[in-house]
Amino acid sequence: MPQASFGQNGPGQGSQATASSPAFTPPPIPGQPAMSLSPGEAQFRQSVPQGMASSTAIALTLNDAIARGLRANLGLLTSEQSSVQSRAQRMQSLSALLPKVTGSIQETAQQTNLAALGFSKFGGFPGAHIPLIVGPFSYSTAEAEAQIPLFNWSNIQSFRASKLREKAAALSLKDARDLVVLAVGNAYLEIIASAARVDAIQAQVNTARVLFNRASDKKKAGVSPGIDVLRAQVELQQQQQALVVQKNQLEKDKLTLARVIGLPNGQEFTVADPTPPIPLEAMNLNDALTKAYANRSDYQAAEMQVKAAERTVQAAKAQWYPTLGVSGYYGDQGPTFSNSHGVFSVTGSLNFNIFDGRRIKSDVLEQQSQLTNLRNQLQNLKGQIDFDVRNALLDLKASNEQVTVAKSNSQLAHETLTQAQDRFSAGVADNLEVVQAQEAQATASQNLINALYSNNVAKVELARALGVAEQGIRSYFAKNPEKH
Repeated sequence: MPQASFGQNGPGQGSQATASSPAFTPPPIPGQPAMSLSPGEAQFRQSVPQGMASSTAIALTLNDAIARGLRANLGLLTSEQSSVQSRAQRMQSLSALLPKVTGSIQETAQQTNLAALGFSKFGGFPGAHIPLIVGPFSYSTAEAEAQIPLFNWSNIQSFRASKLREKAAALSLKDARDLVVLAVGNAYLEIIASAARVDAIQAQVNTARVLFNRASDKKKAGVSPGIDVLRAQVELQQQQQALVVQKNQLEKDKLTLARVIGLPNGQEFTVADPTPPIPLEAMNLNDALTKAYANRSDYQAAEMQVKAAERTVQAAKAQWYPTLGVSGYYGDQGPTFSNSHGVFSVTGSLNFNIFDGRRIKSDVLEQQSQLTNLRNQLQNLKGQIDFDVRNALLDLKASNEQVTVAKSNSQLAHETLTQAQDRFSAGVADNLEVVQAQEAQATASQNLINALYSNNVAKVELARALGVAEQGIRSYFAKNPEKH
């Protein structure tokens, strides 16, 4: 069975943060390996329920389910807030480059003891008489104070890095939308496969019941031994048991989809088979890889994070550079505002580091280490995309062939069962031959369902590998002719 690979998401906010590529993993098909799920992907299987449940079941097409998932999936909602946080960090970095102006209005009342400041009564001057207590007196002040950074190369580079991280966050958000579509598509297709298994097993139950009734009638007529009835009864009960298990699995699969797309708790719904009548043709490998590198938002976000980390390294090194700034105030001061005069102060400063206890050196080493990690992650992601594309194309080609063979085998098994039933009815053979033909048909039906499911998953996997899940899944599947 094709393994639905969710790849790796692009780096998130901050100089070293990376977001893993979450996804949904449906229950395993019997006899086939389950798809893996990393711990960071769990949030894309969760959602914030929207609205209230209605008393009637609602019909969900694949497009409807995707639209609901894009509104309510927890992974996407979390990514949206990460994007908001990244924008806030960019605004904080910009703030460090802009002037800061504050205003104040003050009313001051004061009385001063000059003796406490070292003055004597005569002040050391012949004939002088200075009172030791001055005041009380009062004055009013209204002023605006400004701090204006003229040049700070470290802050400039930090701001440029924050802009790149904001772009990376926007790309990660786009990638999160693809992951939601991928999770919804997998959950939806699993329901389609489970419903098909229920139908197939129900058909086997009906066939087994007819065989049991026929064997019972022949035993009553004395033309068939009791062992035929026992065989038919065992087969019927085995199929009935399988039907109970599969119906339970179908309901659990529907719960999983409801959890992914945020349906109201307890909301009943039906789905429809989106399988197109024509298999999706595989594309040229080189074309697929070119398209993937151009469209994968997680790859583009990782590139942006590397560029942002390079700016952050430059910002750390720039802490050695001098900074230039101006500060000052201008206001009006006097005993009263009607008896006042303008006052001001302007200070220009050139600041530079002399010794900082190797703090800047440690900052540079830390940022360089983070840059190296991000570059390694980018190269790893590039390799992962190559793997994803190749794997998806192989799965698509193999699953197309599996569907063709499984359809032919299912038809042959059906013809074999029909002939075995005719031979039993004619008394040419006992029902052991019929039971064996039933089992062969059941296996062929399951193989066909699994092949169709694998083919559908391969299409979803290819859309994700190419970075076009949101558009691709809608175009890969036709409208929904059959409801479950």
